[in-house]
Amino acid sequence: MGGGAAGFFLAINLKEMVPDMQVTIFERSNKVLAKVEVSGGGRCNCTNSFAEISDLQMAYPRGHRLLKRLFKGFNHEDAYEWFENHGVELVTQDDECVFPKAQDSHAIIDCFLRLAQRYHIIIGKGRRIQQLEELEGYDYVAVTTGGSPKGEGLRWLAALGHEIEAPVPSLFTLSINDKQLTALQGLVVDEVTAFIPGTKMKATGPLLLTHWGMSGPAILKLSSYAARWLAEHNYQQPLSIKWTPMTETEVQEQLHHAMAKEPQKQLTTFCPLQLPQRLWTYLLEKSIGGRSRIRWSELNKKDINRLVNTLTNDGYQTSGRGTFKDEFVTCGGIALSSVNAQTLESKHVKNLYFAGEVLDIDGITGGFNFQAAWTTAYTVAKAICEAEKQA
Repeated sequence: MGGGAAGFFLAINLKEMVPDMQVTIFERSNKVLAKVEVSGGGRCNCTNSFAEISDLQMAYPRGHRLLKRLFKGFNHEDAYEWFENHGVELVTQDDECVFPKAQDSHAIIDCFLRLAQRYHIIIGKGRRIQQLEELEGYDYVAVTTGGSPKGEGLRWLAALGHEIEAPVPSLFTLSINDKQLTALQGLVVDEVTAFIPGTKMKATGPLLLTHWGMSGPAILKLSSYAARWLAEHNYQQPLSIKWTPMTETEVQEQLHHAMAKEPQKQLTTFCPLQLPQRLWTYLLEKSIGGRSRIRWSELNKKDINRLVNTLTNDGYQTSGRGTFKDEFVTCGGIALSSVNAQTLESKHVKNLYFAGEVLDIDGITGGFNFQAAWTTAYTVAKAICEAEKQA
């Protein structure tokens, strides 16, 4: 049930494991693999090298313990090999994200559709299943319907006894009502730390200023870590930004160095940090107001303290959740306590399985959500294969 990434990967792997099994994919819309097509800006960030992930919790705020177990059976290296063996050449970028070499999501879509045709997998479009009775006659059912933002697609599963973790959005941008800030739209700052004051939730990476507020990997990762927190606070939340990887002491040293090196230059014309010039001017005005037009030699101790604070602990108030429809991810779904940790079979209904985002598993941006889809789908395919052997 569900013609997305997890559904197709499960169906194809199941047919490769049990060639004689009749497999049908039911998709409620008239288009399959729609999310795969638009992901990664149409390039499909299909997995990650995990080279920068020392603990799975860094990549998966929810579900990391289960995935640590399941990765022993099928991990990112297996996924990379699987796609290459099935005709999709991959490349790993400097940021450790993995894409098709063709830089086109259709490389993966075409692969799935080609294999589905080769293995005679039946694809039923426009079929919305709302109760298990509609699938009477099938020996095994796998739910791969993806996230359910409003929860309506989970009600029939709750009625069967499954515990549901309330769905809330994850991987989204943040709106900020600050005309001076949003006037800087289009600027990218390479290494920023975004964090929620008073919590341990923080994320580092590039930050993009937009006409509605903030986006980019740092904000998207933070939105994943803080998905439930932000939902509970109605997305009206203080947000702090550290604009530089330097410590407060290092920033202070850079400012003193600039005072000694360029005493006669105006503050606005010389930025001692690696920041876009327009952002530097904005941050100067925000921290010391009209004094931003003085010379470096005229900076006093109070000016420096205010500037250091703005550069390392700049405060904003979010005014809502921005839209990021292309890679919308949902936090929540079928509680992991409702499924068998080895097979992902329901603990309430025999021969009913779950894979992909319908489970309460979600990751940060960077190919991690697709990897969770491949891993859980492969796990279910293998579990059904084993069950069939014992039938």
